[in-house]
Amino acid sequence: MVIGQPGAGKSTLAMKLGERTGLPVVHLDKIHWMPGWVERPLSEKIPLIRAEEEKERWIIEGGLSSTWDTRLERADMLVWIDVALTRRLWRVLWRSWRFRGKSRPDLTEGCPEQFSRETVDFFWFILRTWRPGKRRMARVFAAYPKPKKRLHSIAETETWLASLE
Repeated sequence: MVIGQPGAGKSTLAMKLGERTGLPVVHLDKIHWMPGWVERPLSEKIPLIRAEEEKERWIIEGGLSSTWDTRLERADMLVWIDVALTRRLWRVLWRSWRFRGKSRPDLTEGCPEQFSRETVDFFWFILRTWRPGKRRMARVFAAYPKPKKRLHSIAETETWLASLE
């Protein structure tokens, strides 16, 4: 289970872990968003996430903390990507530019990246939620009884990935 705040690098790490382990990767943004950047209703998201969690093997990356309880129970390992706020803002800006007009691989088709009012709103969301989000993840991480890893940088992440058998 990979957690982190927006722009932390969850999707990238999950894809690399999937390549390395052969485990299927589930990007929760593909469940969260429908084409046209329409948010899927919570009543539809939760059963879809639960169905993924019930599978025998997976790497699930993303939020929707209201479903963390069962995911944490089933996960063999918790990975928290805890990078600096400035790094996360830069990554969101970079991916918006890099994928402008196209959907990212970790998103639903029909959700093209763009520079728009929504982009500005997303930056404000990141700024508004970084402290409470980090505190919540720190509590979850501290209480997790199975193997866990907290990563603070790209270099630390690459070193950790290289160390995996």
